[in-house]
Amino acid sequence: MKAENQYIIHHQSTLSVEEIPHIFHCFLVSKPEKSPLNTNKTHFDLMAYFLALSKQKLENKKDMLRDSQIQEINKVSRVEQSMVMPNVMLKTTFSNLIEHNFVHYADFPLILINKGEAIDISTKFFKRCFDILFSLTAMILGAPVFLLVAALTKLTSRGPVFYKQERMGLNEIPFYIYKFRSMRVNAEKAGPQLAKDNDPRITKWGKFIRKTRLDELPQFWNVLKGDMSVVGPRPERAHFIEQIVSKAPNYKKLLTIKPGITSIGQVNFGYAQTIDEMCERMLLDLQYLQGINFFSDISIIFKTVKVMFQGKGK
Repeated sequence: MKAENQYIIHHQSTLSVEEIPHIFHCFLVSKPEKSPLNTNKTHFDLMAYFLALSKQKLENKKDMLRDSQIQEINKVSRVEQSMVMPNVMLKTTFSNLIEHNFVHYADFPLILINKGEAIDISTKFFKRCFDILFSLTAMILGAPVFLLVAALTKLTSRGPVFYKQERMGLNEIPFYIYKFRSMRVNAEKAGPQLAKDNDPRITKWGKFIRKTRLDELPQFWNVLKGDMSVVGPRPERAHFIEQIVSKAPNYKKLLTIKPGITSIGQVNFGYAQTIDEMCERMLLDLQYLQGINFFSDISIIFKTVKVMFQGKGK
């Protein structure tokens, strides 16, 4: 026992973590008066060494677990997200952080932090200028069409001409979107519902203005107010966003820019009738975020006009 203990003291660097429990047990059961380790310094050195190795082993296991979990998450996420643990100091309120960015993946809590808006300051400035000029032009030149649609909406069914509904905008700030009413009054008294083909809630005149997208014209007022852009991902209701994010967390990226009257997803995919279709359309809108510029917006506007004349809306 003496030779073994001497070897421990003089060759501490050669010990492995697995050997420590056995050695520490021997140390505890040995009688102090008979043990060569009968000094306070020696006892302290061995105890400190044991605690240091135990702490190192625990930290290594934590690092391995964290790395493996992050690698697994990166495999299933094709769009880059930043992940941080809740104890990281962030430049936002904790309540907003948890409410808008807290999700679970395989029982592992994550906070998804978007890297700000998807466009730089100069692009944002010119896009806003374009939105104002285009909206003013559309509302002035299109005033006769606005008046005609409003009159026919009033004459063909009971209820108000305009319909407003809360949607989620930039940075998940809610706002009211305006449309020409295409459904009967109290169409959603049973709760939020997505429109479907041959939806009985839609009026006869409503079917026409939905197919030609004329029901969306009042949203130029939303653009002038600054709630929306002419081109951008279509805004959705919080009720549906929660369901989309549970299946596709990357939808949060679309909330880093203003929603639009029309979008690449809207013209190439169309209206979504289910949550799964919303997730499919989201992939097109995510591609739009990768290259926002004037020419892409003009292209989407021309495609939208084509859809309007062809009556391919729903």
